[in-house]
Amino acid sequence: MPDTRLTDAKAALDDERAFRARSRGVRLFGLWAAAQRGLAEDAAAAYARDVVMADFEEAGDEDVIRKVAADTAIDAARLRTELERCLAEAAHAVAEE
Repeated sequence: MPDTRLTDAKAALDDERAFRARSRGVRLFGLWAAAQRGLAEDAAAAYARDVVMADFEEAGDEDVIRKVAADTAIDAARLRTELERCLAEAAHAVAEE
């Protein structure tokens, strides 16, 4: 019979990694969107934080897409593509840590 403490610890670690990857990917997406808006470094970092906070509004990507779509003239399909790229990049980086 497997040790449930070990299984629980692995599940907790997996959840933490998934959370870090998601947050990092959304932050990268926010930085990309800030660059599209022409924001300077400090303003870009603040905007990226706002995008990360928007991600806590509801499950899934729509809250983030809505936030950035409202702030830019970029169509939702392009935003989804870029968000997926950023999430994949972040997932790879977290897996390499």
